Amino acid sequence: MSREHPQSPERSVSAAAPPAPAAPPAPAGPAGRPGTGGAEAPFLELLARGAAAEAYEQPVLLARAEGVPAERITELEQAKLLALRVRSELEGRRRREAELSALFETAHDLAGLRDLDAVLQAIVQRARSLLGTDVAYLSLNDPARGDTYMRVTEGSVAARFQQLRLGMGEGLGGLVAQTARPYVTDDYFRDDRFQHTHSIDTGVRDEGLVAILGVPLTLGHHVIGVLFAADRRARVFEREQIALLGSFAALAAAALDTANLLAETRSALAGLERANEIIQDRSAVIERASDVHDRLAELVLRGGGVHDVAAAVAEVLDGTVEFTEAAAVPAHALESSRAEGHAVRHREDWIAAVTAGGELLGALVLRGHPGLDPVDQRTLERAAMVTSLLLLARRSAAEAERRVRGELLDDLLDARDRDLRLLRERAARLHADLDATHAVLAARLEGGTADADQEADARRRLWAAASHLAATGQGLAAARDGGTVLLLPVTPGDTATGLARRTARHLAAAVHEPVTVGASAPVEQLTARPDTVAEAYAEARRCLDTLRLLGRSGDGSAAEDFGFLGLLLAGERDVAGFVDRTIGQVVAYDERRGTELLHTLDAYFACGMSPARTKDELHVHVNTVAQRLERVGRLLGDDWQSPARALEIQLALRLHRLSGVTQPPDRL
Repeated sequence: MSREHPQSPERSVSAAAPPAPAAPPAPAGPAGRPGTGGAEAPFLELLARGAAAEAYEQPVLLARAEGVPAERITELEQAKLLALRVRSELEGRRRREAELSALFETAHDLAGLRDLDAVLQAIVQRARSLLGTDVAYLSLNDPARGDTYMRVTEGSVAARFQQLRLGMGEGLGGLVAQTARPYVTDDYFRDDRFQHTHSIDTGVRDEGLVAILGVPLTLGHHVIGVLFAADRRARVFEREQIALLGSFAALAAAALDTANLLAETRSALAGLERANEIIQDRSAVIERASDVHDRLAELVLRGGGVHDVAAAVAEVLDGTVEFTEAAAVPAHALESSRAEGHAVRHREDWIAAVTAGGELLGALVLRGHPGLDPVDQRTLERAAMVTSLLLLARRSAAEAERRVRGELLDDLLDARDRDLRLLRERAARLHADLDATHAVLAARLEGGTADADQEADARRRLWAAASHLAATGQGLAAARDGGTVLLLPVTPGDTATGLARRTARHLAAAVHEPVTVGASAPVEQLTARPDTVAEAYAEARRCLDTLRLLGRSGDGSAAEDFGFLGLLLAGERDVAGFVDRTIGQVVAYDERRGTELLHTLDAYFACGMSPARTKDELHVHVNTVAQRLERVGRLLGDDWQSPARALEIQLALRLHRLSGVTQPPDRL
């Protein structure tokens, strides 16, 4: 039988029945004996004032002591039993009222759930109060560890007990959690229906528990924990008490379920908020990506260049973007980007390789922007792809233009029956003026190799470099005879030799190998005769061969650079040109001043370059000879008497004399 526990004042107000009005005292018989107003009267008075069960024996005992007749004693006994049944019924109703009130309050707490721990604590407190136990506690299952642990305790004093963990099937609680059925024991340590373990038994012993009732907390068909009520002495829990604890367990399970749903809802809302933030951020990034996509498409359509692409991406990514050659980028970062097909970070920069068909064309570099968004990274990669397309398109256009320029030069070299109007129109479309003065140049590589493929590749690079030079210089270029032929304009004040030397240096720098260049004399009116360009090319090749024979490979020169040998190299044997280049200033001086410097030179060389014999030959004073020779030196240069110059001057004098020019009369 359960023992009574005092209730709190507010619990008593809600659970106790209103007091009955005081009945008038029955007429007292002798020695205070109740009157004969009925056997029930004293017991009704006891019921009215809520007397203890032991007080109901007093009327019977008093009647016996006074020698009341047996019939009266029997009536009192029957009235007593009836009164006790009424009292028991009233107590049961008050108890059920208190239980229902507690359940209602718990349900109310659950409906306004704010703090799960507070609700569970209230459930355990009310269960302990209504069942009148020393301790009440609640454990929850831990699916991750496969056991159950203490969640809330009320009335517990042992720290070890409050930290117990019970394996499935261990202890009374483990058995309830495993079987999903209520279990009760009057004496825990003598009950062998469940598995005793040292840790559990030690905790229960520390707490001093003897009688334990446990009911499962279930959600659907799943047990999520156990609600307990326990006493520190032997006790039998009644069916109603087991049912009451089960009701509290149901409310606790509902509270946990509600809390879990609220937690999931809050988590979902937080996730939605984060997702919304991400969506907004992604939307802005995608809008930027769309913007740069439109810009890149516009650049491609209007024929923009790689630097235009870099500028557009820099504006969208709010950074500095540059297109650089592969040699100017860290090799490992560039190779990583090329292998992965993505932009890679290098210190504070991002590098995106610009490739086409496995060929590395360069890189787009985003400077000083380490924190790059994945979509922005993709934007940089897309820009690198567009850059490669533009470079390929530019290369294709350049190759097409090179082919067109080469075909035009081939026609000038080979075609005999040509439509001059058509040739001029083709040249005009290539920004080449066939009426301007040009020089034909023959170029050849000097870094020979035994590998045929490497040799062919080197020739292609030479042709590409020559074609680029011709395109930028409004000329033409074509591959021919194992080398390259160029037709370049000669600007006023320039010479064919100077043009040949500059071309040799430029091509050598472009292909990283020595290049020898021979040039023809400047040619005017390229279309005047069918063989004009072909003859100039033959002259340029003779100059090229001469340079190589003289050991001047990697240099550039024209026929005018070889003195009298130029007569042998020149295609038209330009005698007048040679004479003019060699002694033209002396001839012009004589014509302007009427002097005899040419005659004096002729006599000077005829007399073995002796001034004394020269004065006898000319019949003049030796000082006159010296004055004339000094004037010649000022016109021809201080080295005019060196063996090489002297030979060329004598040849020029002979050719000038053979050309039929009459000598002027003798004069000073």
